[in-house]
Amino acid sequence: MQVDALVVGGGPAGLMAAEALLDAGRSVTLVEAKPSVARKFLMAGKSGLNLTRMQPEYAFLKAYSTSGSIHPVLRDAVNAFGPNSVRAWAEALGQPTFCGSTGRLFPGAMKASPLLRAWLGKLDTAGLVRHTRWRWTGWDEDAVRFDTPDGPHHLCPKVTVFALGGASWRRLGSDGAWARVFEADGHGIVPFQPSNVGLAVNWSDHMTPYFGAAIKSVGWRAGKLTSRGEAILSKHGLEGGGIYSLAPALRTPGAALEVDLVPDLSPDDLQSRLPETPKRGVGRILRNTLRLPSVKQALFREFTARHPVPYHQLAAHLKALPIHHAGLRPMDEAISTTGGLSFDALDETLMLKARPGTFCAGEMLDWDAPTGGYLLTACFATGLWAGRHAAAYGRP
Repeated sequence: MQVDALVVGGGPAGLMAAEALLDAGRSVTLVEAKPSVARKFLMAGKSGLNLTRMQPEYAFLKAYSTSGSIHPVLRDAVNAFGPNSVRAWAEALGQPTFCGSTGRLFPGAMKASPLLRAWLGKLDTAGLVRHTRWRWTGWDEDAVRFDTPDGPHHLCPKVTVFALGGASWRRLGSDGAWARVFEADGHGIVPFQPSNVGLAVNWSDHMTPYFGAAIKSVGWRAGKLTSRGEAILSKHGLEGGGIYSLAPALRTPGAALEVDLVPDLSPDDLQSRLPETPKRGVGRILRNTLRLPSVKQALFREFTARHPVPYHQLAAHLKALPIHHAGLRPMDEAISTTGGLSFDALDETLMLKARPGTFCAGEMLDWDAPTGGYLLTACFATGLWAGRHAAAYGRP
């Protein structure tokens, strides 16, 4: 079956590519493997949809270079559709936004569903054709092959945009299975790794009462990365933004992690508050002198019980307590993944070098970023970048 423009994948990147194609006057068919589109987008928005982060350009782009430098194509795409553009786009859909104290931008409704309904309404009105439960299985020369409820189906598009997602949250559609097909077709694939994911810790029994407690006002350090975000102590280990942003440094087996339990005190200020001799014991000093919350006291005991800290080293350990862990939690628990389609397989328009007319966008590309609006912005931006270039492909 002949079609004009095909988008494979109904997440934020795919929908943005479809919007760009429709805006350019192309006839667009979008296919999605799950029974409905944007399932991960909806799940991410259940606790408050963080669309982007309102920051200056240099600070915003820095978030995409935690593992090195940002790729020029990703940089150009994000520059073309950065935080101000995201805000204007959402409000043009009739969704007011507000900016939190940390610069995070949210829709007024906080949830993803009102924004998605408005977005799909715009796309459907513009003529978008949608098929769900269509799973892409590969190519037959220039034809794109699908398994559908009605059996195998082939589409022959003039241009295609793939937005197939990463390799986390399989139940929502991001299973990374597409990577094997791309690799077999000769396109470079970087192995997937978890990002924005919790840390596995084998707690002793005495930590059980603290499961679910938030560890606030701390500083985390792993390799060259630092974080002041909070973490949640769970039965599996540590969760939360303070840990998620350190994933690039914690992927290496045996990577060291330290926590500063008193980040607002300098080493000298901390030392001056400690008694010269521990007449009442370290526990009382943590509780009565430093007034540490009980979860911080428990964390200190957990990692010093087997190897008691000499009193003269107490201040140093409070400022850099080693956290013994078992590595990152499984990839399917991750909010996002790094790895996927290598930028080396793509040109500056996000078109596959070995398949002219085929473009790629979103989390299927090999990039990394922390939570806090950066993930969604890059999905929007690369979808728009690929869609605009796909719209122009083959035209005079």
